[in-house]
Amino acid sequence: MGVVLPKEALDKLRLEKGDRVFLTESPEGFRLTPYDPEFEKQMTLARQIMKKRRDVLHELAK
Repeated sequence: MGVVLPKEALDKLRLEKGDRVFLTESPEGFRLTPYDPEFEKQMTLARQIMKKRRDVLHELAK
């Protein structure tokens, strides 16, 4: 599937031809974003774990 957006919208979203967008439902309707909010949540948790377990990860990397 594909979608055509006005140049102004692409500029505001910092998107280029071929980039992926994510459609999420909100109380106001639908939201189109250049990132996946669920993935961002997972990455935030991963960063917290990596920071907390830095020494263990360093040893495992050896």
